[in-house]
Amino acid sequence: MAAEVPTIPLLTPYKLGKFNLSHRVVLAPLTRQRSYGNVPQPHAILYYSQRTSEGGLLIAEATGVSDTAQGYPDTPGIWTKEQVEAWKPIVDAVHAKGGIFFCQIWHVGRVSNQGFQPNGQAPISSTDKLLTPQANGIDVTQFTTPRRLRTDEIPQIVNDFRLAARNAIEAGFDGIEIHGAHGYLIDQFMKDEVNDRTDQYGGSLENRCRFALEVVEAVANEIGADKVGIRLSPFADYAESVDSNPKALGLYMAESLNKYGILYCHMVEPRMKAVGEIHQCPDSLVPMRKAFRGTFLVAGGYDKEDGNNAIAENRADLVVYGRLFLANPDLPKRFKLNAPLNKYNRETFYTSDPVVGYTDYPFLEDTA
Repeated sequence: MAAEVPTIPLLTPYKLGKFNLSHRVVLAPLTRQRSYGNVPQPHAILYYSQRTSEGGLLIAEATGVSDTAQGYPDTPGIWTKEQVEAWKPIVDAVHAKGGIFFCQIWHVGRVSNQGFQPNGQAPISSTDKLLTPQANGIDVTQFTTPRRLRTDEIPQIVNDFRLAARNAIEAGFDGIEIHGAHGYLIDQFMKDEVNDRTDQYGGSLENRCRFALEVVEAVANEIGADKVGIRLSPFADYAESVDSNPKALGLYMAESLNKYGILYCHMVEPRMKAVGEIHQCPDSLVPMRKAFRGTFLVAGGYDKEDGNNAIAENRADLVVYGRLFLANPDLPKRFKLNAPLNKYNRETFYTSDPVVGYTDYPFLEDTA
């Protein structure tokens, strides 16, 4: 009698609200800087469809909610009619292969400079504290001293997220993910080492999270909570966004999100740095996982074994893969067959080439 093939937890089906997923391997939102002039390009049709499997969930790269939201060259937007129309064939290609496609919407806040801003104005943020120059793997980015948003201006930024969500649905996306992580605008409000406000958006944990939750409420009211996710990274220190009590921040947000009944919460694992190595802290998100009543996604350098363990131990419902999925367009298939993985090339992550390092990673059958 043939030996029974062991179940691979990552490849078991999952019901994400009204969406039937055939596996739990999710494409991460990955900035690729190939949307010339902030308009998605036809080469993205191939890029995303390559990484689509029947019943697989993909999250599109971070997409700007307004002309003030930009901080990197050639990242896509979704605030103009032209951008919405440019997204439509990309979304259609994913749907044609049976994929579920969410659009991550963001505002970079102070992670910008005057060159990216309309009329050369200062970037906006929760603060007027200048971000020190950052090495991004290619060069060093210089930032402009941000302008602290006035209290009466914040509703307009919330509205920008609401309109971006509406535009994403018009473009055909199945839902949206609010980017509340990695030192961008929403994170700049939440983290107490950045947010130095003294109004109702600063000081206490509740006040610092107010902006994030107003965005969640506005977006959920606009397109339906069953189409809304959010990404959070309470433990991360990207762009000098650090919180003195990340566990309390993560737990407060996880609990507060339940009020709005959104579809999922996508959290990034904390990672401990040892000499020459980076280790995950796999138990750190468990309190947030237990507190949040919707679907719980985790990300943060997972490999196949880590992902399987996270699902098997009920630490997550879905596992989000970035660099591995970038380099292996057929990643779920490779996991199923225990096949070797292509190595990613970091030097081509953020170039403008429409093919190299973008759509030229080989499929398994091409390497056989």
